[in-house]
Amino acid sequence: MISKSPHRPPTVQGARGAAYIALGCIFVGLGALGAALPVMPTTPFLLVASYFFIRSSPRLNDWLLRSPLFGPFLRDWHEHRGVRPRVKVTAVTVVVAAVAASVVWGGLSWLGLTILLTLAGIGLAVVVRLPVIRDDQRSPR
Repeated sequence: MISKSPHRPPTVQGARGAAYIALGCIFVGLGALGAALPVMPTTPFLLVASYFFIRSSPRLNDWLLRSPLFGPFLRDWHEHRGVRPRVKVTAVTVVVAAVAASVVWGGLSWLGLTILLTLAGIGLAVVVRLPVIRDDQRSPR
């Protein structure tokens, strides 16, 4: 696991540690919302949560990495700095479907439509640029 890595940053304690734990929990909550809402990202929030947990509570970071829902994405990012092809395809498909549904049935103004398409374009650009994990890079689980 990542918390056993010799490169783990030092753990902070006191008020700063408590703030890091609180921020980590907030970002896990935002990541959970992102898993349910197609217009909100999941992985960036979980990466930020992991950043705070690894510095404040390695136990919570291990919990996050063991999560059946979020763990595989985080482990892939921590171990390989990339995502699996099916994750990328799913992300692009969900964003395109959600934006298309919003355009067709959302009744958006021109300003709303412009903002939606701009944000979707930015999100898609980020997803498309993520490195892909090839089969020979995957570690056994």
